[in-house]
Parts: sequence; C-alpha cells; structure tokens
Amino acid sequence: MNIVLSIVMLAAIALTVGAFVMWRRGAPPKQPLLMVFLAIIAMANVAIWTVPDSSGEAPIDQVEN
Repeated sequence: MNIVLSIVMLAAIALTVGAFVMWRRGAPPKQPLLMVFLAIIAMANVAIWTVPDSSGEAPIDQVEN
C-alpha cells in the first residue's frame, strides 16, 4: 500500500508540473486546470489514507498486509 500511495503522490506532482508547462506554452486553460484539479484530488486521497483521526490511528495502519 505504501508503494501505491507513493506512486499516486509522484503522479500528482507530475500532473502539477505538466499543467504548469502546458499553461506556459499557451494551451487552452481548461486542460491545465483539469490537471491541477486531478492532482488535488489525488493528494486529498493520500491525505485521507495517511492522516490520523482523533484516536491517533491512520486508516493505512488498519489495512492488513
């Protein structure tokens, strides 16, 4: 599961960089905005899995290996 979350974060970073490059090259604004939106969703999903709740347990800790 750690590998999957790492790949998702790398993909989110790549999406953000790619969106910036597309924006600088004059692509239609809709495409870079959608890429940034997807990157935000991916980062939020990783945060949901890794941030502990009020009891101090993260959902990733409850997954059986």
